[in-house]
Amino acid sequence: MPFPLVLNVESARRLAVSSQQLAGPRPGGDLEGLRHVLRTLRCLQLDPVNVVARSHLLVLWSRVGGYDPADLDALLWRERWLFEYWAHAASIVLAEDFPIHQVMMRGYPAGRSGYGGRVRDWLEANDGLRQHVLDRLREQGPLPVGGFDDHAAVAWESSGWTNGRNVERMLDFLWIQGQIMVAGREGRRRHWDLAERWLPQWVDGEPLSQEEAVSLAAEHALRALGVARVADIERHFTRARYPGLDGVLDRLERSGRILPAEVEGGTERWYVHRDSLVLLERAWEPRTTLLSPFDNLICDRERTERLWGFAFRTEMYVPKAKRQYGHYILPILHGERLIGRLVPRLDRRGGVLEIEGLFPEAETSADEATVEAVGRAVAELGAFVGAREISYGAKVAEPWHPAIVDDTHAHELTNR
Repeated sequence: MPFPLVLNVESARRLAVSSQQLAGPRPGGDLEGLRHVLRTLRCLQLDPVNVVARSHLLVLWSRVGGYDPADLDALLWRERWLFEYWAHAASIVLAEDFPIHQVMMRGYPAGRSGYGGRVRDWLEANDGLRQHVLDRLREQGPLPVGGFDDHAAVAWESSGWTNGRNVERMLDFLWIQGQIMVAGREGRRRHWDLAERWLPQWVDGEPLSQEEAVSLAAEHALRALGVARVADIERHFTRARYPGLDGVLDRLERSGRILPAEVEGGTERWYVHRDSLVLLERAWEPRTTLLSPFDNLICDRERTERLWGFAFRTEMYVPKAKRQYGHYILPILHGERLIGRLVPRLDRRGGVLEIEGLFPEAETSADEATVEAVGRAVAELGAFVGAREISYGAKVAEPWHPAIVDDTHAHELTNR
């Protein structure tokens, strides 16, 4: 294989999709299958929006199909193989990556000016509240936010919802510092415990140097991305926590761990991880699925537009009259292409997955095979979220408007 690798856009997309476990045979939906996907992705973004299902559940569904969310809970709360921390956003991450995240924990808050300085000053002024939280957890933990008294000497001030929420702010700051961890959830309410008590004993607590952590994180990010530029790596996994990345990549390239690449349509320098070369040689086995708005494949909007020509934006916070598509949008992945947008809503009381709109890209063919593949993906989503019926609204164009799919058909489609 010649170096640097020269990839056309189709090959680059296929490598990216395969690296995300979105092509080829599906991993199993059991615990081992979930572990396999999570080791590839390294993080699942958490988001409170629950129009159809929570984002982290959808990200796994897109890759393994039907599975029991209780298995993910088991990995989080029983085995503690996962934990909640800040990756490219608030996320579920792997306990084996604790040494990588520990670098941020040790250095937070960074700087004496700007936001870091503001947090540092507030923490110093409220050491009594900090000690109260740690003492309460040591004696009583795990506890929800209501288990602590507000002993703040100085109130937290902001122009947003955090204004005056002193206990919540202290818990969040201690969480980022790695002193406490999320030890359970009741709905969206978090329960907290001391990190020293919550982390499993097998977790490697040996501190990494900053360079070692950046190198490991960069390799994880590049494997997950498939093919990436420096800016793509910088924005993936541990976003904006790659000091000295250019030098780290140079060293990884010299050692043969990563390889330079070119992607047609530009002169930018791309990289491919050595471990990903096997995916370029593997037979292409495309799948069709729906993606969470925060899916790892598309969470970097600039890269999504560069590699797929797909300008994706969420419209949840856009006034209804100004929305182009709808409140909650799922991109449609068909093979290596992003071919459109689906706007679903789950009526939980009625058991109906309502497809309010389906908007194919201009170049998307409404041939029978493509329409059927998208229909199967919708039916599989309906089965996963427990819908007994799927209905299609007026904003679904006729070629994409199949008959109503009942729960029996959805079950059949899911298990084909």
